[in-house]
Amino acid sequence: MKHNYAVLVKALLMAVVFLSLPLQAAETPKPEGLDHAIDKLEKPMYNAFIERYLVDEVKNLRTELYTVRAELIEKQVDKQITLADKSMTYAINTVTYFFYLIAGVSTLMVLVGWNSLKDIKQRVNSLANEEVQRIASQYENRLKKIEDELNKKSSRIKQTQEEINTTNEIHSLWLRASQENSPHNKIPLYDQILDIRPDDMEALTYKADAALQLGETLWAVSLCNRALQLDPENAHAYYQRACAHAEAQNFDEALRDLEEAIRLSEAFKWEAIEDASFNMARQRPEFQRLLHLED
Repeated sequence: MKHNYAVLVKALLMAVVFLSLPLQAAETPKPEGLDHAIDKLEKPMYNAFIERYLVDEVKNLRTELYTVRAELIEKQVDKQITLADKSMTYAINTVTYFFYLIAGVSTLMVLVGWNSLKDIKQRVNSLANEEVQRIASQYENRLKKIEDELNKKSSRIKQTQEEINTTNEIHSLWLRASQENSPHNKIPLYDQILDIRPDDMEALTYKADAALQLGETLWAVSLCNRALQLDPENAHAYYQRACAHAEAQNFDEALRDLEEAIRLSEAFKWEAIEDASFNMARQRPEFQRLLHLED
């Protein structure tokens, strides 16, 4: 299933790239194919909305996976219960035939005078009780194991359902945040996401971006530091902190963070070229060298 999941995600990414190609490129045949067109791209062809779309598709795939898993567990449990019922029926039939055999042997023994009927009856009852107790104990243990397994699977299904509900709630908050134009209105939505998942680095970085739009550079730096504590390799957090330092005219810190962000993700170089946060820093030689803006 993990393999199919990866294939579906890759297919979604390729579809987005293909739909994002310019119309002229789609009409003109390319001998090298789609890979050649992708290699010649100079700017990223995705945005936050497309990223959100991909995340939504992945979440839908996860929901379907959990549903299929629950159905498989239910079928497996029904099959085990049916097998236990058939086994119990077989055991009862075996005991019944055993009684018939003992009765026949006892009758024969009485006829030939080997023992009294009372002694034979007591012996038969004793053997039958021992056999029934043994079979009942055996199947009681099996049913106990099935019950424990059912409890474990029910617990996993409940946890999965809770995770699906949490994911749907977070998805709803992200959708509302994407529809808001004011950073004042976005920040409370990001806070709600962080209340549900305090380690959501994406919410931290987008909240830092909203704080930066409000001119709160120190707040944005603090949020980025928190995200980098959770994930020291988070390129988006480095980029947002570089923007905050650049707007605060801390150009040395901004240069270091931007360089690290570009190292982790080349796409941030193209974003920095047009980002208004680097308007003052972009004229400095070291930034021009980093962004390859020299004449």
